[in-house]
Amino acid sequence: MTIRILPSNLVNQIAAGEVIERPASVVKELVENALDAEATAIEVYLNNGGKTFIAVADNGKGMAKEELNLAVERHATSKLPDDDLFHICFFGFRGEALPSIASVARMSITTRRKEDDCAWKIDVDGGRKSEIVPAAYNQGTRIEVRDLFYAAPARLKFLKSDISETASCQDVLQRIALANPEVSFAFYVDGKKKFYYPAGGKDLFESRLERLGLVMGKEFRENAILIEAEREGLKISGYVSLPTLNKANSLSQFLFVNNRPVRDKVLLGAIRGAYQDVLTRGRYPMCALFFDLPPEDVDVNVHPTKAEVRFYDNNLVRGLLVASIRNALARASGKTSNTIDLSKIAEVETTDCLCEPEFNPSPIRVGGYQSVNFATSRQAELPELEYKFSVRTEPEEDVQNAAESGPLGLAKAQINDTYIISQTEDSLIIVDQHAAHERIVMERIKAGLNEHKPQAQMLLIPEVVELALPEKNRILEAASDLAKLGLELEEFGPKAVIVRATPALLGEVDAKELVTDLAEQMAEWGREFELKEKLHLVCATMACHGSVRAGRRLNVAEMNQLLRDMEKTPHSGQCNHGRPTYVELKMKDIAKLFDR
Repeated sequence: MTIRILPSNLVNQIAAGEVIERPASVVKELVENALDAEATAIEVYLNNGGKTFIAVADNGKGMAKEELNLAVERHATSKLPDDDLFHICFFGFRGEALPSIASVARMSITTRRKEDDCAWKIDVDGGRKSEIVPAAYNQGTRIEVRDLFYAAPARLKFLKSDISETASCQDVLQRIALANPEVSFAFYVDGKKKFYYPAGGKDLFESRLERLGLVMGKEFRENAILIEAEREGLKISGYVSLPTLNKANSLSQFLFVNNRPVRDKVLLGAIRGAYQDVLTRGRYPMCALFFDLPPEDVDVNVHPTKAEVRFYDNNLVRGLLVASIRNALARASGKTSNTIDLSKIAEVETTDCLCEPEFNPSPIRVGGYQSVNFATSRQAELPELEYKFSVRTEPEEDVQNAAESGPLGLAKAQINDTYIISQTEDSLIIVDQHAAHERIVMERIKAGLNEHKPQAQMLLIPEVVELALPEKNRILEAASDLAKLGLELEEFGPKAVIVRATPALLGEVDAKELVTDLAEQMAEWGREFELKEKLHLVCATMACHGSVRAGRRLNVAEMNQLLRDMEKTPHSGQCNHGRPTYVELKMKDIAKLFDR
């Protein structure tokens, strides 16, 4: 076949296939153009998920009449003044967005500069331009896109439902809004206002946190930790959540490189590594992180959608990110996110047994313990309730002096042999004894690992553990690393290993269960972790097996010792899996439950 040059309209449609994937792509490109035009107010309108109508209006600089004609031509841009592709200071730079959109939809552009007497308008229908005509419009630009993909109907079948496409557009707009708190954003869907984010004040961090609260929710704002670090021209700022505030996916992780929203594997992996001591696999922290570095140190020309970037020094970026997050978590190591909604506790239906007139709980004392009978009127129906919700305290004369208490207060009781109740001057604190002790043991093992090899406790009778062949091979490959932690084992026949010693810090531990759990978890780790990270994961598993279990009775002295250990242990606000070790109820909030 003869080689020929493709028609311009076909070239534009091919380019559109790379740049414009769905309505959200249109929103992204048009909003970024508005920001490049120095807009301080942006409005986005959507009908039918963007399939039939998209409009983006801004109050930016606008365009002159002669520029308007060039704006819809391929590779026409004002954003590469020096023709330097490695020093990009704008969101757009290829000059492909507007002609790509116009080649597959019906588009109109109305624009006006401050110094012009009137606005100018151009229509482009499937790549065919109209004459430029005068129009009425304030300063800025308004771009309308109708019947997206009508000129490329094959693309329409790949679009999802209106609700799904609208959600995608909203996500794109919110990500951009997070990076630009000084700009107001309004989003309208089918004629109704979806959200409005007002422009923030002059203080960047204050306005950024306010915008984060609007986009990511009040809970994130109340449990966010400030990140601020700088090294060799790279600056990282933003906020990360406490480990106890986490999600089942990474959709609440917002990353920005020079204010450009990105999804980068290096950055996402670094965040996972920074939380690996305090958050279990399969759970993800919430964060909004901003990376500012010289344009020549990052390549944004990796993909047509500009959603991916390539750093020229990955090690610098990853190292500073991990260090800054871990330092921030260390500063907030004793905190836990307060996720208790007291209003829901106060909601009691009229059919509840608490409303029965004969209900009259009365405390009775048995030996040195106090038990509250919650089953007075229902004992025949639920005879086990009295024991399930038992409450125990020591005699009053054995309680420590209040002067000896710390931030977590003094232990008052143990509920269900699982939860410790302590009291401070203005709060009631509920501690999960297993989760709290698990973190304490974990940090002790890590400290021992950093200082010296943890002591091993030789087993009087070595334990033989049978494993499947893949699990056996994995555990034997890590045998030398496990020995550094005090767990000594070796091969024993074709299907087993023999455990000769366990970490002394764990005390009595089920060696078989410990080795089996480690072998199964190693299958999930793969080879992506470094040695130190692997050892910390092993530490977490060991700590879980060597901690005070739920169901173990503790006296007041033991409970108070656990509280004091928590107060001086790093990351004591959450266990090794990211769950909270305690929750705090303010006395004023408790009073609200009783309308006091």
